[in-house]
Amino acid sequence: MFQCIMTVLGGHRSVLHHRVTWRMLLALVLFLPSGELTAQPSTSAEAEGPRPTANDSVESDQEKENGLATTTSADEQAMGVDDWIDKKFEPIADWWESLVLTPIPLGREVPPVDELLKPEWQERIGLDPPRAANIAIMIEDRNSAVLAESNGHRRAEIVKRRNREILDTLTEEQQSLFYRQRQIPLVLILLVCGAAFFTVAFKFVNIRLLPFAIRVVSGKYDRIEKEGAATVQPEVHTTDGDVVDTIRDEGESGEVSHFQALATAVSGTVGLGNIAGVAVAIAMGGPGATFWMIVCGFLGMSTKFVECTLGVKYRDLERDGTVHGGPMYYLSKGLRELGLAPLGRVLGIIFAVLCVGASLGGGNAFQSNQATKQILSLVSIEGGASGTIVGILLAIVVGVVIIGGIKRIAAVTEKLVPLMAIIYVLAALVIIISHLQHLPAAIQQVVAGAFTPAAGFGGVVGVIIVGFQRAAFSNEAGAGSAAIAHSAVRTRYPASEGVVALLEPFIDTVVICTMTALVIILYNLDGRFQYGDVVNGAVLIDAERVSGVDLTSRAFDSVLPGFKYVLTLAVVLFALSTMISWSYYGLQSWKYLFGRSARVDLTYKILFCTFIVIGAASTLNSVIRFSDAMILALVFPNMLGLLLLFPKVRAELHRYLMAVRQASQ
Repeated sequence: MFQCIMTVLGGHRSVLHHRVTWRMLLALVLFLPSGELTAQPSTSAEAEGPRPTANDSVESDQEKENGLATTTSADEQAMGVDDWIDKKFEPIADWWESLVLTPIPLGREVPPVDELLKPEWQERIGLDPPRAANIAIMIEDRNSAVLAESNGHRRAEIVKRRNREILDTLTEEQQSLFYRQRQIPLVLILLVCGAAFFTVAFKFVNIRLLPFAIRVVSGKYDRIEKEGAATVQPEVHTTDGDVVDTIRDEGESGEVSHFQALATAVSGTVGLGNIAGVAVAIAMGGPGATFWMIVCGFLGMSTKFVECTLGVKYRDLERDGTVHGGPMYYLSKGLRELGLAPLGRVLGIIFAVLCVGASLGGGNAFQSNQATKQILSLVSIEGGASGTIVGILLAIVVGVVIIGGIKRIAAVTEKLVPLMAIIYVLAALVIIISHLQHLPAAIQQVVAGAFTPAAGFGGVVGVIIVGFQRAAFSNEAGAGSAAIAHSAVRTRYPASEGVVALLEPFIDTVVICTMTALVIILYNLDGRFQYGDVVNGAVLIDAERVSGVDLTSRAFDSVLPGFKYVLTLAVVLFALSTMISWSYYGLQSWKYLFGRSARVDLTYKILFCTFIVIGAASTLNSVIRFSDAMILALVFPNMLGLLLLFPKVRAELHRYLMAVRQASQ
């Protein structure tokens, strides 16, 4: 440990070369999940476990041991491969979420009544078997009544009334125990307050420079930016010279057509966060979550401007033009300029470790999970090892690209992604326009739900949390991951890339996420499902639990029959594109920690492909908790660095705007 600390303070880039650190890492991987992870309680509302009651009996150690062995053996024989993987993965997700999303309590809320079917809740509130059996019958009757009713509004009323009747069967003490605590994660406070600070500090750069950003993306100022700039060899996901995860086509020189600029911008932002993530937000937070997603999107524009400017300013550029960039570089190099070199090295290392985790979570497991669920939903297969099999197939495809170096698959994917993105956006527009007479009602629900949400959402704060959390996952502003891609561009002015980047949260969250949300809200205007009645991330539609991309697919398919087939192809392509891109992000961080060698590269790539299978086999509930926590964990080191370095960004913006003015005279 001492040797590792001295290495960090001594400034070596590859801080994990030492044997002592490898042993520590191996110990964490081997022992932490089986011991420490399962011992930590989750703080999330959905993952909150049962609390012991006063009536719990004390069993002897021998009874516990025998009972546990019998139960475990029976359970493991009954479960399929997917369930087994999810069972092993869920404690890791719970532990990591509880660690990252350290909460502040903000009142209480009532969980969905379906939770009363779970033995842990029955034990927690002291529900005796006869009453539990009666509640199970009441829930079954409710589902039958919903299926028998064709009118959506009456369906919603049936669900609301029957749920109230079920809760009324509980005693006052049991109802009190059935409440759970609504909490707000500290990381969201840091994310939102930081974004608000940058918005004010840069005089609302997110709105003020929006027209200018559009001109920059169109290539109007390419000559100013590229003349005299060093040639770069990006180590991120590129196709024909274009950095895939930016909204500008770096493969083109000079001004491009408006359609080409739009297609590149849309394809660089549309992903499963827009499709599946929005569905989760609407299901959990109701229409009002859309409003707060939009607010978070606007604020995120300022944050992304700052981090992407710093990403270009402090990148490493080798003699052959190879670029290494991202928050780990501007944290270490930028803070060194401020006389905070030890802090910068520590924050850079922390970010790199977390970015590896984020590449395995939001950039991998979530993508494979939703692609797999959409494929299995389309072919009506579930359970057993179906998710694992699809995950293995996806892992082979991604592995062929990132390990085998067969770039043709990635090239074909990136040629199709812009087309699928445009089709998705056009389909959403068609649905919205076809329901134009209902659009005011949908917007009214968005505004009303943002400030006066219905019971069960945890009040206004609960809706804000859901909206901000999903928006942050979608646009990643504040997480710093975008700075890795944007640092790979060729430009003399770092602020030019910051200006380009501020458009991304606008297109991603303010425009596309809002369109998806409106499609789902319009789909539910007749009350097909009840907002907030969520179990494991899924709402109840026709007595079936539907979540994530499945919910979005149903909303599109209700107006455009057969669109689920197009959406399935789009989801798979978006997932593949995102996984390939995030493999580069994670690899950059992995190299920062372990050094640059073929063996180091291969180790990471094998680990990455393994998580594709884990994500495909696990439930959305486990995966999204793990992914959220991994992405949001990046905010801690990144936001601290941004707050310390933002004066450097102000100077770079002034330099770039002066160059543009002089060239325009």
